[in-house]
Amino acid sequence: MPKMRKKADLPSKVCITCGRPFAWRKAWARDWERVLHCSDRCRADAKRRRMAEA
Repeated sequence: MPKMRKKADLPSKVCITCGRPFAWRKAWARDWERVLHCSDRCRADAKRRRMAEA
């Protein structure tokens, strides 16, 4: 069985919408470089803001 990692040892980023830090998740393993938002809610808020500006 693989050795467990602590959450503090995982890479993290800052969400471009809310500014909060978020940690790497296994679901994002393939495209971690392209992940910009911490959640679906932040992603939707960013889209809403872009639509309101246009």
